[in-house]
Amino acid sequence: MDYLWQGLFQALQFLFSGHPETYSAIWCTVRVSSLSIGASLILGVPLGYFLGHFAFPGKKMIRLLVDTLLSFPTVVIGLLVYSFFSHRGPLGQLDLLFTLPGIAVGQTILGLPIIIALTAAAVESLDTRLRPTLLTLGAKPRDLLLTTVWEARFSLLAAAVTAYGRIVSEVGISMMVGGNIKWYTRTITTAIALETNKGQFSLGIALGIVLLGMAFAVNLSLFFLKSRIEG
Repeated sequence: MDYLWQGLFQALQFLFSGHPETYSAIWCTVRVSSLSIGASLILGVPLGYFLGHFAFPGKKMIRLLVDTLLSFPTVVIGLLVYSFFSHRGPLGQLDLLFTLPGIAVGQTILGLPIIIALTAAAVESLDTRLRPTLLTLGAKPRDLLLTTVWEARFSLLAAAVTAYGRIVSEVGISMMVGGNIKWYTRTITTAIALETNKGQFSLGIALGIVLLGMAFAVNLSLFFLKSRIEG
């Protein structure tokens, strides 16, 4: 067990001394995960609202597809995004391969089904009298969307936290699309995998502590936000 305590001690030294390689991975992770969750929410909440609020032909099949994509393997997403962004792919001219925006595209694909599915479930669980009441009061489509989202706000916050947890902890997309380039596209998860394989156990522990801290901070923020809204 000595090597665990020694690794933890060195990890804390890395964190408190401002170790540049550690903080480079942290910054890359914060940037790419923020882009990904932002895009997932912007696209996923309206789509989830539409899926849960309206009845249309093929709705059950679309819902089944979205639910199936919840378990989409990250390496498969990485492979698909890589094939599209490579120079031989249809989107190769965008030069997004081995960039943080390229990783964000892949992670958005990962988080989007979570937001859509949980938003649709939240909308479906609302009181069925909400829509007729709003229409009676003269609500427009925009008012219907905003009011429904507000009524389902706690479920949507939980959906955002769930999607962010999946995004920030994935490895396959970041490794394949980003290339794990030091100082440029190396995220916390890819750095942990690399440094542990190299025997740099203490650096892996340092990054693991940060990753756990990020997850705790997101959940703590959700708790205080929910408390303020309820208050």
